[in-house]
Amino acid sequence: MDRELALEVTRVTEGAALAAAKWLGRGDKIKADGAATNAMREIFDSVNMKGRVVIGEGEMDEAPMLYIGEELGTGNGPEVDIAVDPIEGTTIVAKGYTNAMTVLAIADRGKLLHAPDMYMEKLAVGPNAAGKVSLSDPIEKTIEIVAEASNKKVEDVTVMVLERPRHEELIDQIRKKGARVKMFSDNDISASIATALPGTGVDLFVGIGGAPEGVVAAAGLKCLGGEMQGRLKPQNDAEIERCKEMGIKDPHRILQLDDLVAGDDAIFSATGVTSGTILGEAKFLGGGLVETDSIVMRAKTKTVRYIKTVHNLEHKPYIIQDND
Repeated sequence: MDRELALEVTRVTEGAALAAAKWLGRGDKIKADGAATNAMREIFDSVNMKGRVVIGEGEMDEAPMLYIGEELGTGNGPEVDIAVDPIEGTTIVAKGYTNAMTVLAIADRGKLLHAPDMYMEKLAVGPNAAGKVSLSDPIEKTIEIVAEASNKKVEDVTVMVLERPRHEELIDQIRKKGARVKMFSDNDISASIATALPGTGVDLFVGIGGAPEGVVAAAGLKCLGGEMQGRLKPQNDAEIERCKEMGIKDPHRILQLDDLVAGDDAIFSATGVTSGTILGEAKFLGGGLVETDSIVMRAKTKTVRYIKTVHNLEHKPYIIQDND
């Protein structure tokens, strides 16, 4: 992939965040998501690449744009696969909570897992524990491994877990082991990435969430030298068949990082809509100016860029629209 793509796709997540931020706290997650999707689609079409959506808003008959199989870009440049989430945390934006962001990952054609829209059991760690953990291990053993790798006491290890009834037993096991539990309401991409970023205080992410989000997070962790493992959790025969249709012959096997994102290169970009663990919110400064906070990373070079940008909305009318 061309290195220029890293900054080009940051324009995409920035534009989506600007559009979504208009709907912060207004109680309408549908309009927030629609605004972000429209902006993302508009800017993608100016990027020099032959892009194909492999993880998007759904199938063609479910989503008018950014659907699986959609072609994006100018048609010139590298052939890439794209995984997008116009808003990771639509409910968060609608209610004005923390940790919503716009996010995407790109890789060379054929390198991103075409993850079906179903549950996935996940485990994520940073570089210190990468290569030392396994999703098949009991959580108690995993905590011990992470503690040793991080030069911490078990009681100082922080584990991120999505707050859902299905995780009650897992949370109880972590607490009995003596580790710290940090729960969150949505956006497990941010929680996964936090394990590999210095300064977040997060050591381990575990739990069951969306499979597509697992692939996007895996791209970010590959850029950071961390690790993501996943195991699909199909709920019925139809979902098992769906896995096979998408090339996953054994839906129950543990997927390693290279299964989720193959090869040595990937680009991950995210922009904050609301303030969160890894990014600040889109701030309306007055006079038509908005400041965004983004992160963009590339796996091949392990470069991580934090980008603060001030946008003049007067010159970006295609981003802020009513979306009625």
